Parts: sequence; C-alpha cells; structure tokens
Amino acid sequence: MVDNGVSDSLFKMPTIKFTKLFINGHFVDSISGKTFETIDPRTGEVIVKISEGTKEDIDAAVAAAREAFDTGPWPRMTGVERAKIMVKWAELIEENGEELAALDTIEAGLLYQLTKFGIPAAADMLRYYAGAADKIHGEVLKSSGQFHAYTLMEPIGVVGHIIPWNVPLMMFFTKVAPSIAAGCTMVLKPAEQTPLSALFVAHLAKLAGVPDGVLNVVPGFGPTAGAAISSHMEIDKVSFTGSVETGREVMHAAASSNLKAVSLELGGKSPLIIFDDADLDKAADLAFFGMFLNKA
Repeated sequence: MVDNGVSDSLFKMPTIKFTKLFINGHFVDSISGKTFETIDPRTGEVIVKISEGTKEDIDAAVAAAREAFDTGPWPRMTGVERAKIMVKWAELIEENGEELAALDTIEAGLLYQLTKFGIPAAADMLRYYAGAADKIHGEVLKSSGQFHAYTLMEPIGVVGHIIPWNVPLMMFFTKVAPSIAAGCTMVLKPAEQTPLSALFVAHLAKLAGVPDGVLNVVPGFGPTAGAAISSHMEIDKVSFTGSVETGREVMHAAASSNLKAVSLELGGKSPLIIFDDADLDKAADLAFFGMFLNKA
C-alpha cells in the first residue's frame, strides 16, 4: 500500500488523458516519433510514455507562437478580454482539481494534501494576473517645447519557459500567468519528470478560450528541447528555473543567438542565516521543513 499523505479512500489514481505534445492548439506526436517514460517515484513503476519533443518540435511550436503573436487576436485583445478567458481557465483548474493534484502526486512524489492545497493557489494566481491584465499602461512625460512624450507598455513577443519538477503546477502558472496576461505567446518545456499536469492544463486553456498557438507545451529533455528554446532566434525572452550550472548555459545560449531577454531563478535551496542568539532547535526544525516540505 502506497502512502499518499491521506487515506486511500481519498486518493484516486488519475486517468492519463494527454501524453502528446500540445502545439498550435492540438495534441500531436513528436516529429521523430520518439517517446520517453515518466516514472512514479513512489513505486519506481512506469506511469505512461510521453511524446519526446526535440529541436524540430520546438521549431514547430515557436512557429505557431510567432504566428499567434504576429497575426493572432491575443496580443490585440483588450486586457479585459484576456482577463475573462483567464478567469474561466482558473475555474476549470478548480473543477478538475482532484485530477490535477493526483497527476502531480504520482509524477513528483508530492504528498496528496500538498498537491490538493496547490490547486486553489494556482487558480488564484491566474485570477491575480487576470486582474492586472487591464492595468498595464505607460506614462505621459513632461517635455519642453511643442512635444508630447509618453511610454507605451507592450508584450515582448514569444516567450520560452523552462520549469522544474518540484512543484509542477505552481511553477507552470508562475511562468505562464503573468506572460499570458501581458499578451505574450509562449512555448513551455516542463521537466521531463513531470509533464502530465502541464499537458492537462494546456487542454483546459483551450477549453477556456485561449486561442491556438498562444500556449504550446513541449515535453522533452534539457540538452535537446531546452537548448533549442534557449538558442532559438524567434524567441524574444526565455525564463528558466533550475540549477546554476544550467542557468549559465541558458544565458550563454540566449546571448549567443539573438540576445534575447533572460529571467533566471537559480539555486537557493533552503538558505538560512542563523545568528548567535537564535533558538537552534527551532532553526533546525525550519531547515528541515524548508528542505523536505514536499516529502514530509
């Protein structure tokens, strides 16, 4: 019997519905036909085989995102229009919360009560940025003479997101919610250990009304799919969360290609500064909590 953090009567193994790449609003096989296994870390057993995205699949996803940005409705919608779709997406997240929580439990080894807790948090993150979507504006600047000066805030373009495995659903929306609210289009590579919830919420995004090509999800590996995102000439920004070593590679690839903008969240695993007058027992408890929260 597997301990999921709650009684077996409350945990229900999910039905795996989406295992292919999500490109331009459709689930498709990888161009190479390759697949890889996603493993349940609680048992070591194979959950399902996932289509493996490589450079060619990233190229296809970026082409869809570029077309959606250059000619599609999403960047040209008002903030209010984008917000309505994002709120609908948040509602669908909550309606499918138990299945999403179960997906992260079986892939990331997270305790079920923690993944359940993350569902409303993910939905609320979408709602928060939906509320910001119509408040992105510039400023009118004072100028001398017969001049009118102002700043205009615009979406940067196509964004590449590369996320880690530890809290899959929350990491997905940490990246996607602000960029989609701003009117960007994107290609997201989930960690190869945890692609299932990302594919499921991409399906929910389409049901909510997110236009085809705005959100593309390509599972794969860092040296292939991740590297292709970092160095792609048609991606305007890349956002990465992970190790310092890989972050250096992402920054180097971004600079060596089209000098795309880069956001990096690196390292920082449970740092503590303990002063001389600290309660060491409490500090030890907090250190343990910070390091092993997902496996408590």
